[in-house]
Amino acid sequence: IAPADLMPHELRRYDRHRQTIFLSELLDQPGRSFQLAYQLGYFEQSRVIEDIVESSGLESEEAQRLCRVALANYFAAAMLMPYAAFHKTAETARYDIRLLGRRFGTSFEQVCHRLTTLQRPGARGIPFFLIRVDNAGNVSKRFSAAGFHFARFGGTCPRWNVHDAFRVPGEVYTQVVQMEDGTRYFSIARTVSRAGSGIGVPGDQYVVGLGCEIAHARKIVYSQGYDLDDERAAMPIGVNCRLCERLDCSQRAFPPLKHRLTVEDHVRGISPFGVPVRDA
Repeated sequence: IAPADLMPHELRRYDRHRQTIFLSELLDQPGRSFQLAYQLGYFEQSRVIEDIVESSGLESEEAQRLCRVALANYFAAAMLMPYAAFHKTAETARYDIRLLGRRFGTSFEQVCHRLTTLQRPGARGIPFFLIRVDNAGNVSKRFSAAGFHFARFGGTCPRWNVHDAFRVPGEVYTQVVQMEDGTRYFSIARTVSRAGSGIGVPGDQYVVGLGCEIAHARKIVYSQGYDLDDERAAMPIGVNCRLCERLDCSQRAFPPLKHRLTVEDHVRGISPFGVPVRDA
């Protein structure tokens, strides 16, 4: 374990000459375990990883390296949270993320990541989607096994409570949301953070959101107390403001792409963009 002042910009480094893995002291225990598992997977499964990279069709060296990193990360998660044991525990514990983290010695975000991968034929878990955002609304991670629609660029809908989770760090926020196509989802959100390197150096804080279609919500412990059959209780949301066609949203930050605007001199609508009119 290396002092932070010796590794000010790195969390893990492998010294090929000394054949030593250095981990930053800033990593918590789940982070240290994951980084060691990553490096082990990179070495022990190098042939398998290379076979996948070679057959992927990726042409640039940067893309191939990203692929190797992603595969080694997947190995690390599978090593720390073995599929059969993790899937069984998740089903028994009703997808209690904190309990799963305690059981397998992993972090909230690591557990959420692993839950999105439980789609093995014959042993499928709930098909989850995952998103990670910072407090400026930037999306740094997005995964979906649930058919949830993410914008490729831009932020998320302000009506979605992933943003509310920043108000009380560490608390789990829950919500039922409804997309424009009528599909309802149950979602949970909680902050995750990484410590800074010392006094005066801020740490990183994000919100991880995890969700699934409403049909699976009864299997999740966090849905207790919700009337999941009441469609009126769902919060209407969109992908983001540019792509959303809900014309009655008071929190719209941008006009929708597929509509032209009618601006009235003497009428103020609930949106600052006037009254949108659908193009013919």
